[in-house]
Amino acid sequence: MDYKTRLESVIPGGAHTYSRGSDQFPQIAPQILSKGKGVHVYDASGKAFLDYGMALRAVNIGYAEDSIDSAAFEAMRLGNNLTRPSMLELEAAELLVETIDSAEMVKFTKNGSTAVTAAVKLARAYTGRTLVARCANQPFFSYDDWFIASTPITKGIPADNIEKIKKFDYNDIHSLERLIAEYPNEIACVVIEPATTTCPSDLSGLSFDCAQNCCREKGTKKNLNFLQEVQKLCTKNGIVFVLDEMITGFRWDLKGAQNVYGVDPDISTFGKAMANGFSVACVAGKREILSLGSIEKKGSERVFLLSTTHGAEMVGLGAFIETVKFIKENRVIDHLWSYGGKLVKMMNSKAKELGIENYFTVGGINCSPYYETKNKIGEVSLDFRSLFNQEMIRNGVLMPWIALAYRHDELELQETVLAVEKSLQVYRKALEDGFEKYLVGSAIKPVFRKYN
Repeated sequence: MDYKTRLESVIPGGAHTYSRGSDQFPQIAPQILSKGKGVHVYDASGKAFLDYGMALRAVNIGYAEDSIDSAAFEAMRLGNNLTRPSMLELEAAELLVETIDSAEMVKFTKNGSTAVTAAVKLARAYTGRTLVARCANQPFFSYDDWFIASTPITKGIPADNIEKIKKFDYNDIHSLERLIAEYPNEIACVVIEPATTTCPSDLSGLSFDCAQNCCREKGTKKNLNFLQEVQKLCTKNGIVFVLDEMITGFRWDLKGAQNVYGVDPDISTFGKAMANGFSVACVAGKREILSLGSIEKKGSERVFLLSTTHGAEMVGLGAFIETVKFIKENRVIDHLWSYGGKLVKMMNSKAKELGIENYFTVGGINCSPYYETKNKIGEVSLDFRSLFNQEMIRNGVLMPWIALAYRHDELELQETVLAVEKSLQVYRKALEDGFEKYLVGSAIKPVFRKYN
């Protein structure tokens, strides 16, 4: 059955986030999935795939984890969404504030985009400024106009939005210094993820040795790291420091990557893995800033922060509370770092055995690795990424990127070994003969492209 046609006829883009669209997967990928359990997903016919997509990194324990599902179900049975704040809502808020050191207040919502946009609104209200400095090397902060204006997809966005977004480079503190000097007293906030494919470096250009987990050993570096320098610059210039922990939160550390890298952001945003796939996100931070959205300060001008009917839906908050408990009791974070280290070592070893280590590499941070694909002349190639992705699917593994979960363990690692061996053999042949001989259909396309 052609699910792709059916999906695209009723859903713009064929999915509710562009990263799930058909242009992000090779042609032989399952067009639709019926369910997930642990770290496996199943297509419409019931065929199983070992999954490293993990719901776009939203699942950090496993699909349909019994204790978390039960907690969500019990919360739902309490009424799910009441006329006044629920007791579960208060418990979840107090847990978040207790867990994240920089958080003194929190506002829940349903997705990361609205949380980061709320952070930007708070920063503009707090500073009275309008410009936003965002990290140019990080792919996504929000679907709202303030961010999409800084991508090639600007159709439908007023020009003044485009002019209000300025970019700087990760691990280049001087690029941010230049931006601040160019727009003195105009930048409301800096928006940045703590890390994506590399850890923050110090001013000498040396980065934490993430492959050895050294970035988890606090106090071992004498120089300030890049994120600490960003915080220092923000404080000096009256700029709100916004740390987007949608991906790093509840993966790098229970207290967030901010705890790993030793920073104290003014505002943080969390989502994805905080509730093991249930729809929970939040904006949290300093009381002085978050309280701008409060109602109890008589006579003060109001900021209309987040007002979402389903923001404190109990089913998700029950899952969040149980997820935090599960992470603590089962040392989930340690497992992600350990398994990721084994996976990186194994995949690089297999590439080296085939003599293609200069064309296929796995790197990054052990709890969240990445793989890079290059063509015969050494250029990063979506064609070869598509081919590797395709061959992994042929061998029963869905690996559009690498997102790890607690239920990835030794059996799954061995299953991955076999798939990688077979897939890289085809990759080596394609380097010799051309990818066109082996790739079925079109290559994966960038999400942020101006034209389809």
